[in-house]
Order: sequence, then C-alpha cells, then structure tokens
Amino acid sequence: MQHLHFGFSYIGLIFLLMLFIPNIIWAKFKPQNYETVVSKENKILIWFERIGEVLVSCLVLIFDDFNIKEITYWSLFLLFAFLIMILYEIYWIKYFVSQRTLKDFYSSILGIPVAGATLPILAMLFLSVYGKNIFLLAATLILGIGHIGIHLQHKKELKESS
Repeated sequence: MQHLHFGFSYIGLIFLLMLFIPNIIWAKFKPQNYETVVSKENKILIWFERIGEVLVSCLVLIFDDFNIKEITYWSLFLLFAFLIMILYEIYWIKYFVSQRTLKDFYSSILGIPVAGATLPILAMLFLSVYGKNIFLLAATLILGIGHIGIHLQHKKELKESS
C-alpha cells in the first residue's frame, strides 16, 4: 500500500465546492413537500450519512495525494471523478430549471438513479482510487450507504404515494 501524505488538497477543495455550492442554493429552492419525506428517514441511514459527510469532507482536504503531481494512467481516475462531478453540476442545473418537485429532485440522469446522491459518491470513489487512499474509500462507502439509501427510500415513498 502506498504511503499517505498529509497536506492540503486543492483538488479536494474544488470537489467540495462543487458539492456545497449547489446544495447551498438548493436550501432556498427545496422541492415542495420535502419536509414530509424527511420526517420519515431511517435513523441508521442518517447516522451513516452524517458520519460519512464529516469524514469525506475532512479527508479530501488533509491528504495531498489527491493533488496533481504527474500525469499517469492513474490520472484517468481523477479525470473520471471530475467528469462525474460535471455531470453532478448538470443534474443541479436540470433541477433548478425544473418545477423543483420531489420527482425532479430524485430524478436520474443518463440512467444513473437518484443522481443527486449517486453522482458525488461515484466521484469520491474514483477520487479515492486516484489518491490510493483507503480511508477516503471507506468514508465514501459509509456516506454512500446513508446518502444513497436515504434518497432511494424517499424515491420509493414518492412512487408509492403516486
């Protein structure tokens, strides 16, 4: 296993900004009736999500292994992660120009289900492989269980109520 290197990651910061900025905007444009589905969330999934959020947010910033040092075949993982994050931004644009309903919020993009939850998890998985960072990989899996699980639960409830 490669040795991990502590240090600031500008790549991690870029990824976090790509995550947080749309979410900050979303806070003002939540879908109608969002609070009704949130009140029914699985508490275990919430814990996985919260713990994963903290771990991922810290880990992407404190290891400089995510920064570009040289272009190698491993750089393809970073490229894929970045392309997935661009697709995540497109998902948000699609949501913000829509009617902003729950159906819009839990929509898929390019066949990827609950894209708002799935895309950032996929990007972080690719980033963890690029940085050869087992800690980010584990944290992303924890976050993914909670975040994607909650979104799938909401989407299922939405389908059942239709």
